[in-house]
Amino acid sequence: MSSSENPSKDLQGEEKERGHEFKQLISSLPNHKGWKSSNMFQYQGFWYSPEQLQGLLAWHQNFQASHNDILLISAPKSGSVWLKALTFSIINRTNCTDYHRHPLLTHNPHALVPSLELNLFAYGQVPDLASLPSPRLFSTHIPSGMLPESVIKSGCRMVYLCRNPKDVFISFWHFMNKMKPFYAGGQPIALEEAFEMFCSGASEFGPYWDHVLGYWKESLERPERVLFLKYEDLKGDLSSHLKGLADFLGHPFSVEEEREGVVEKIAKLCSFESLTGLEVNKTGKVNKRSPYTTEVFFRKREVGDWVNYLSASMTERLDSLTLERFDGSGLSL
Repeated sequence: MSSSENPSKDLQGEEKERGHEFKQLISSLPNHKGWKSSNMFQYQGFWYSPEQLQGLLAWHQNFQASHNDILLISAPKSGSVWLKALTFSIINRTNCTDYHRHPLLTHNPHALVPSLELNLFAYGQVPDLASLPSPRLFSTHIPSGMLPESVIKSGCRMVYLCRNPKDVFISFWHFMNKMKPFYAGGQPIALEEAFEMFCSGASEFGPYWDHVLGYWKESLERPERVLFLKYEDLKGDLSSHLKGLADFLGHPFSVEEEREGVVEKIAKLCSFESLTGLEVNKTGKVNKRSPYTTEVFFRKREVGDWVNYLSASMTERLDSLTLERFDGSGLSL
């Protein structure tokens, strides 16, 4: 039987070739000590672990966006779990009216809203997404400059969630120290070492400031297609921002729904207390490949927790970096 008569053999050959090309690519890239893996690599100005970069490239090269797609985007540890839970609940509320049997009670938000580069296109695989029901709901951490051309041309909706960089750093440091034993098996990263890496931009999907600015500019240029949200604003007035998010997504709450308390029900369902109390978010796994349980995705969800970790000099340095990098953009965090 020839290879043309054996599709599986052709597929194996293509996967082998992609793997060879990827190894050649990363061998040519600048590298730095990784937060969880041994090394991370700089590609087009941003840093990635080998697995992240491989998934990113597969997505970038093969994803075909649809006008009705919804992409949830953030830098790591900026509230992506919360945004996924809120958006999934808004989009699916007419099909999930029983809040005692809601999918969020038995599925981690990462499983309900899969990551394109970390899940669907992980390890360079190319999934068939054409048959998924519309609107397709995906998530990603990739910077705006790496968005596939089809995403821009499709005019699909994108929601970007950002967070104060001091809280992002502390949350990311805790998260990576939880993850490190599963990937590198080494000792936790010291706060001071991690701080220097973060400030220099050498963090996964970083530099943080470039990541945020890219989508901030997108939201200014295409406000009808890119919604820019701040984590702290959601914490301050969730009901109002839930309504605004629903409007942007094309699923506004009706007067009757507001009267029946649907907004408040979604807010309660997606609250930190509700999600962390679920067994699926304690011992479950996002997918079969996952070496860790879902509890690693939850810590405090507090605003200002950085004060318990950062020294005065660290705080001053991060604040100065943020002012400098955002200068003239109109953005403040």
